[in-house]
Amino acid sequence: MNIHADPQTISAAKGVFIDNDWRPAASGRTVPVVAPAEGVAFAEIAAGGAEDVDRAVKAARRAVEGGAWGRLSATERGRLLTKLSLAIEAHAEELALIEARDTGKPMKQARADMVATARYFEFYGGAADKVHGETIPFQPGYFVATERVPYGVTAHVIPWNYPAQMFGRTVGPALTMGNACVVKPAEDACLTPLRLAELAAECGFPEGALAIVPGLGDEAGAALSGHPDIDFISFTGSPEVGTLIQTAAARNHIGCTLELGGKSPHVLFGDADLDMAATVIANTMVQNAGQTCSAGSRVLVEKASYERVVEALAERFGKLTAGTPEMDRDLGPVINATQKRRIEGFFARAEEASVPVLAEGRIAEGVPAGGYFLAPRIYGPVPRANELATKEVFGPVLSVLPFEDEADAVRLANGTDYGLMAAVWSLDGNRALRVARGIKAGQVYINAFGAGGGIELPFGGMKKSGHGREKGFAALHDASTLRTTIVKHG
Repeated sequence: MNIHADPQTISAAKGVFIDNDWRPAASGRTVPVVAPAEGVAFAEIAAGGAEDVDRAVKAARRAVEGGAWGRLSATERGRLLTKLSLAIEAHAEELALIEARDTGKPMKQARADMVATARYFEFYGGAADKVHGETIPFQPGYFVATERVPYGVTAHVIPWNYPAQMFGRTVGPALTMGNACVVKPAEDACLTPLRLAELAAECGFPEGALAIVPGLGDEAGAALSGHPDIDFISFTGSPEVGTLIQTAAARNHIGCTLELGGKSPHVLFGDADLDMAATVIANTMVQNAGQTCSAGSRVLVEKASYERVVEALAERFGKLTAGTPEMDRDLGPVINATQKRRIEGFFARAEEASVPVLAEGRIAEGVPAGGYFLAPRIYGPVPRANELATKEVFGPVLSVLPFEDEADAVRLANGTDYGLMAAVWSLDGNRALRVARGIKAGQVYINAFGAGGGIELPFGGMKKSGHGREKGFAALHDASTLRTTIVKHG
């Protein structure tokens, strides 16, 4: 395997993708693509802007209103999505190489991401003609029916941590319901969405059904979210940018789905299967170098078993190793120099506050000196008011906090602004269910966490983790609106 020789990573600077064709950005500018494992640029993407976004939105509008895309039946749309799923499977290794170089993640993670991306289009391809309406008993002489219909043109601002998966997760259901999609991928990692757009065109998606406008967030992203002719916005990213997205949507009186991160807790009782729990917690925490919105970054431990749990977690974290994609270790680098400095700031402030480091992994020998590598760490006991217990670090950092009893565990689990995911570990089924139902989060696991991507499982946040739902059939409802038809027949 030679990531550096992959041709698609070198020829990515084809421009913006509109009407199934590449064209340069209107400005003629480009943005360098930096490999996180090396800290050096290896390609360029177009620096799309307002003019490019406007062309893309107009093409999408033509596609849904009188164009070939808008005339397709649900069954025909489903067949196209299924065809794209098969194309992703056929190009999985190529796409994984691109994703690994672009994000720095280990090849095993990049390959798993392509499996999940293909699965999104497989799932939604099969669901396209199975979203049914209802009939409503009304007054005599009337027939009333409801149906789910597309919004029209949907905007998708997707993040850099899982570019391929996020493409499938947000674009898949929108296309399924008949929307035309305009996508603004993150400038830090967007090569796989660009390649996926090419594959969609090769599979026969009509012109205008899918457009990609790469570029900077404050240029292309702001232009897309504020465009007056889009009908819905899907955004995944920080709460701060989520506020800007929601404000832009409000100005145009349209809806949005926001997934804004989390500080997800593992609630670990003394009777839990500690070997299983500790392994899952360690492995999922360093997935994607901890740069995962749903990362279980807090471990809340029953006080009586604190030392035993800490020993098990420290033993596992101490063995974790960060390396380059081709090394295929436990984790790769973080995405860029800014992110690395941000996480190192948490380290420095924790040291100032005398928060103990329980264990630290290592960085493999031979990694490039300019790469953005960090060794994973566990801190504990972390004071409840400390930022390691309340803020999203978005890196390979785990915080351990003891709790007194069941009621305290629920208070502590709910003691942040976020509410995305949670897990409860206990062999007492009644207690596990009680605690799970007391946690304010969009997904709560019992004796598990993550479920291998969970394409079928509705996903989204409460509180400042956002609103709306992705994945499963719930995403199809969020990607469409309800129309009621009333017929007076007598």
